[in-house]
Amino acid sequence: MSAEIVNPRSDSDTDQELIDPAFALHRGGKMEISATVPVRDRDDLSLAYTPGVAKVCTAIAEEPSLVHDYTWTSQVVAVVTDGTAVLGLGDIGPQASLPVMEGKAILFKQFGGVDAVPIALDTKDTDEIVETVVRLAPSFGGVNLEDISAPRCFEIERRLKERLDIPVFHDDQHGTAVVTLAALRNAARLTGRSLGELRAVISGAGAAGVAIAKILVEAGIGDVAVTDRKGVVHGGRDDLTDVKRELASYTNKAGLTGSLEDALDGADVFIGVSGGTVAESAVATMAEGAFIFAMANPTPEIHPDVAHKYAAVVATGRSDYPNQINNVLAFPGIFAGALQVRASQITEGMKIAAAEALAAVVAEELSAECVIPSPFDERVAPAVTKAVAAAARAEGVARR
Repeated sequence: MSAEIVNPRSDSDTDQELIDPAFALHRGGKMEISATVPVRDRDDLSLAYTPGVAKVCTAIAEEPSLVHDYTWTSQVVAVVTDGTAVLGLGDIGPQASLPVMEGKAILFKQFGGVDAVPIALDTKDTDEIVETVVRLAPSFGGVNLEDISAPRCFEIERRLKERLDIPVFHDDQHGTAVVTLAALRNAARLTGRSLGELRAVISGAGAAGVAIAKILVEAGIGDVAVTDRKGVVHGGRDDLTDVKRELASYTNKAGLTGSLEDALDGADVFIGVSGGTVAESAVATMAEGAFIFAMANPTPEIHPDVAHKYAAVVATGRSDYPNQINNVLAFPGIFAGALQVRASQITEGMKIAAAEALAAVVAEELSAECVIPSPFDERVAPAVTKAVAAAARAEGVARR
């Protein structure tokens, strides 16, 4: 007689699942490990495991680069977090972050064909996070840092890049930056302008704000000023962190000071990655035909109804409005392209190539309500993958 299977859930769990289907969907997690080879009989077993596996292990020991050919490392990414900046929930800890990390992993698979493993670390110590990821790295072809709070995220990424020869990518920074650049390129094309003619203001000097500013400068924006809670980030301030001091060195060519509202006067572009609310009176001072990308979720810094009064193109981070700036448009294809050519890193050139490819996907459909593709547009991942792989080869970081 088989043993009785006991369902551990309580009546209250069942009630909650009836009320909210998200709980029912998450029961047992959203992922599983599945084999890619059969183990049907003794012959299969002897090939997949002992003694056949010993031959492969010996070959890898003699030539370590073979690990990419004979294990899954060339197609799997570690999704690493410490749970300190999870979505809009903040520091909720590693265990509570796992549903998000599982979600990220299934997006990698669904939209890029890339396998990913969620890894939630029970530490906030920068040294411990770096050392842990370095020791885990032999099992993976890339590392996606996720939902790690600023400013620690900058140092963690920098130090991992210095020590690892596989791609390290902080999606909260660079995924957002790539999609923002793509949408901004198309908004400029739609209105007959170039990036070089635009002055942008970014609200938020955290992970996303810094990365967006950097990629816009790399891509040739006319000027960009970044603001934090104390106003415009500029070299004359004596309260800047090292990250913000560096940011001030390559942004704000106009030498702006003062508040976000001051900076918006005459600006062509608003990019919001901070939350809060921007007064309509300040929005009204922006240049004619402005672009407003208010990406705080769930409440944009400038409500679309207000933004449309003054802007030629409006984008948000929400799925229920046109032009959603969604990281899923970028990271699956970026990693797929990097892994395809076994890149040692993800460069600024690869990110810009991803943005250009993403923008080109909707070149024929371009309109004020379509400056960026839908996450479900099947053209996105192949286009980004191809562009990133080509850029990696052109920049000499590809190894096949």
